[in-house]
Amino acid sequence: MKRLHKTLICALLFFGTSCSKFLDRESQAILTDDQIYSDLNMVNSLLANFYGRIMWGQNITDSYSYTLLDEAGVSSGGPNNLQNYDDAQWRVYDYTLIRNLNQFLAGIRSEQAASFDPNTRNTLEGEARFIRAWTYFNMCRSLGGMPIVGDEVFEYQSGTDVTTMQFPRSTEAGLYDYIIEECTQIATMLPDDPGTNTNAARANKWAALTLKARAALYAASIAKYNYKTPDVRTAGNEVGIPAERASEYYQIAYDAAQEIIVGGRYRLHDANADKGRNFYEAICEKGSPEVIWAKDYIYPGQTHGFTNNNIASSVRGDIDANIMTPILNLVEAFEYVNDRNGTLKTTNASGEYIYYDNPEDLFKDKDPRLYGTVIYSGADFRGMTITYQAGVKYLENGRWETITASPGASNAAYGGVITSIDGPTTNSDQYVNKTGFNVRKFIDENRDASTRGRGSDMWFVRMRYAEVLMIAAEAALELGRPQSEVAGYINQIRGRAGIQELTQISLQDIIQERRVEFAFEDHRWWDLKRLRVAHEIWNGDANNYAATHYALFPYRIYAPGNPNHGKWVFDKQRASHSLYPRNFRYQNYYSFIDQGWINSNPKMVRNPYQ
Repeated sequence: MKRLHKTLICALLFFGTSCSKFLDRESQAILTDDQIYSDLNMVNSLLANFYGRIMWGQNITDSYSYTLLDEAGVSSGGPNNLQNYDDAQWRVYDYTLIRNLNQFLAGIRSEQAASFDPNTRNTLEGEARFIRAWTYFNMCRSLGGMPIVGDEVFEYQSGTDVTTMQFPRSTEAGLYDYIIEECTQIATMLPDDPGTNTNAARANKWAALTLKARAALYAASIAKYNYKTPDVRTAGNEVGIPAERASEYYQIAYDAAQEIIVGGRYRLHDANADKGRNFYEAICEKGSPEVIWAKDYIYPGQTHGFTNNNIASSVRGDIDANIMTPILNLVEAFEYVNDRNGTLKTTNASGEYIYYDNPEDLFKDKDPRLYGTVIYSGADFRGMTITYQAGVKYLENGRWETITASPGASNAAYGGVITSIDGPTTNSDQYVNKTGFNVRKFIDENRDASTRGRGSDMWFVRMRYAEVLMIAAEAALELGRPQSEVAGYINQIRGRAGIQELTQISLQDIIQERRVEFAFEDHRWWDLKRLRVAHEIWNGDANNYAATHYALFPYRIYAPGNPNHGKWVFDKQRASHSLYPRNFRYQNYYSFIDQGWINSNPKMVRNPYQ
């Protein structure tokens, strides 16, 4: 081979090889295949670079991404005017990465790498193919069927017939088939012991099987439910999967999930008797027995600003805080331990306030996963109690009136603090809470992690065992398996959370369970799209609670002599900084095909509504 590789920026800290030594040695050089594929450190550096290039969708490097759906809202600065979703929302199109991966595969299979142990070569090839399958999966779920180039590495020279490099789009089913088949083969190539994979940063057999199960579930649900959006398809099935294939895909998803479950390598984390704390640990503590694959970070050298950007004001380590904050809609999606209706009880049947002795009493008996996901008023963080207080309610002429102030301000005439340092407020100040909650999931408890200079090395979980159980439950439901089996998978998750078990499961139950279990983990957008309900939930109607962002404003009562003096009441109100209800249009089920791609490859066809 005569191809040349430019050295890639190393992201190898989690592989245990010195990135700095590699960069110091030849950081700007052009290296030949002989130099690269005879040196395992260099090969691992290339592979680490590929892992570092696949951060798509909602993730902890982009706080704003969480404000777009029904999980969080903008809290820092002025209001957000989003209403319609972009035609390229979370679109993935990366044939440069596919080409680089194919170059890598050619190198690993070449005689230059013959000195490597056969098992090492096999594993490296499996990892590269996994990253390639993950890339295709992200393209498919955002764009539908796209060209499959196999192992081709195209080299253009003067006089080359460019039409030989122009591939038509695959059908959507064809691309999912390719991903599923690749994952089947990859699973035989990768190690099956999670203990060999530090912090779940590198793909193993179980990650490949989880991707296989997820891809098959996506394909199955599109095949079954696209009847709800009959115009969301193309004539050549580049978008749209025949309904008759639904059962086939559900079976593949079910079988892959079963292989992981029976394999016994992963389990739900259930080591802490405090169920809320346990849920946080299950996702946020490295070494969790349920995390299958994650984007890892390590201090120093590889950190991010998610904690610094989104931590509550009273516990921040720098000037930043509250870039995005959870909305009431998400909080009320969490059930009560013995009541499936999670609506917070702020008023009685007559519409009068319910008075609480302590702000945390409002959240008594909520699903403990709420604690592990969101910081609410009266909850603790790093040993400190976070108290949200929008203002003070006082009696005047027999009516409750309200006084507010700048965050942290007090007034002795009203018994002390008027508005908490943690807000919420409706002003447009930076770093000030606007919804009455803060996110806990993926927030680092190390105080230094909330500073700009250091950042956090909290990982971002991409796959965990709870998802495997949810895939098994959904596939079993759609295949008509016994309700006892379907409920059994979900009840493992609900039992770990400490909430009531279910005996009958519907698809709506699965949507609900996935919403609360996987909040902030980049599932919500894709779940509602694949099930063809996104346009129903986010319908642009300001009177639709599901489409409109809401906030919770707590108030302390100041009324000496009144039996409710010193107690707390809560107002539910439209979130001041989410101006419009979310409006998901039919065209958002698939991102638009860029005209530049068509110019380069006239065989590409456009997606629906373009």
